[in-house]
Amino acid sequence: MSQEQLAGFVEAKAEELGVPGVAVGVLMDGRETYASHGVTSLDNPLPVDERTLFHLASVSKTFTATALMRLVEAGKVDLDAPVRRYVPELELTDEETAERITVLNLLNHTGGLDWALIDTGEEDGTLPSYVARMAQLPLIAPPGARASYSQAGYNLAGRIIEKVTGLSFEKAISSLVLEPLGLSNTFYDPEDVMIRRFAVGHNRGEDGTMRSAQPWKAFRPGDRANNPGGGIASSASDLLSWARFHLGTTPGDSVLPEDALRHMQRETVALRGSTLGDAFGIAWFLRDVDGVHTIGHGGSGNGQFAELLIVPERNFAVVALSNAGPDGYVFNQAAVRWALERYLGVVEHAPEPLPYDATEAREVVGHYENDAMNLDIATDGSRLTLAVGIKPEIREASDMEMPPDYPAAAMGLLPGDGDEYVITEGGLADQRGFFTRDDAGTIIGVDLAGRLFVRRDDRRRGQARGRTAAKSPLPWAIRDRAPQP
Repeated sequence: MSQEQLAGFVEAKAEELGVPGVAVGVLMDGRETYASHGVTSLDNPLPVDERTLFHLASVSKTFTATALMRLVEAGKVDLDAPVRRYVPELELTDEETAERITVLNLLNHTGGLDWALIDTGEEDGTLPSYVARMAQLPLIAPPGARASYSQAGYNLAGRIIEKVTGLSFEKAISSLVLEPLGLSNTFYDPEDVMIRRFAVGHNRGEDGTMRSAQPWKAFRPGDRANNPGGGIASSASDLLSWARFHLGTTPGDSVLPEDALRHMQRETVALRGSTLGDAFGIAWFLRDVDGVHTIGHGGSGNGQFAELLIVPERNFAVVALSNAGPDGYVFNQAAVRWALERYLGVVEHAPEPLPYDATEAREVVGHYENDAMNLDIATDGSRLTLAVGIKPEIREASDMEMPPDYPAAAMGLLPGDGDEYVITEGGLADQRGFFTRDDAGTIIGVDLAGRLFVRRDDRRRGQARGRTAAKSPLPWAIRDRAPQP
């Protein structure tokens, strides 16, 4: 596959979707190929290239997990140990959970922690302050009972790194991972980013106009507490170097030996009906695509999107970065699909939903919530739709600009037990999820992008489950996932 063919696809798809700037990199048989298109910013345009910095959002979790695994290899951290061994001050809403939750529970999202809505205060956005306020965070299940994607879990993992190393999280990641691997174009601090060429996020408004996104990251400037779960910025070229390391094709034994890398890529908990993949490893989403095993992670920031997919058995990787919401996400998925098919002959087959059934529709229609977002499933008598967005009271209380919500888009139930679904249009097209039932068979929750939304009746809509609306770091990223389509 030639560079010209990749460049032709990248240009055509970015123009079709109206994404200001994109960068794509492919690693195949040890050879790197890059294609970029567009500009860093509509207001202050510079050409995008493979060294342009993008906010990676939740792809950051792979760096946090790798650093922790280095501490595991050094005998300084035990994956099966309770978190309190390293962070004894941890308090959660349930004391038994605080005692039982393990390091591995954080790294494979089985800690039972809700998403992330914690207010660290206007002046103190540090990890110690974040952890001190974790008793505000709702719990959704006992540790180990189920997987549910949690930013809070990774932020807590970052605090373990600080406590064990005696360094700030950012200095520890630099020492443990970035410096020894020569990742010289990967940063947490916006002050490091702003002196280099970087992409500005954009969001498309209801009038169709693309506007620059503020803040640059998806949380308040100066808030370091979310860095372990989503704070890193990097480039297509550094991400392919990162992929080479995890493939074991670049010198990196001093960071992690091959058996530790493979440990991260093995299943720790299975996932059901999820766009994230078939299972979680350690940080990585694991998924079989057309008979080929893949590992990957996605990230969704404020008008910026990142996808990293690795195929270990074929020494292949693809990264896609874009700077517009929601269509940058669509671009990234299209780029990953194109690369898989053109370079490997691996074709993603979209699931086919069942015809509309009024009885089944009535069963799933309802209002669902997690700590920061609302999800509504409705029917007009001929189709089901799903809408999701930030809770109004949180949007109103925040002093930060927020991206638009996702309006109602068609969805359909999938063959099987009827409890799995797929979204078939809009900015969340191809997202899969499933419904959870209680012992009586009543639907009590819905999973979207690996996150549980609990069903609420009309009398409980808007209630906050133990928290108040706050000027808190907000989860734009309902789409962080393994780049599977």
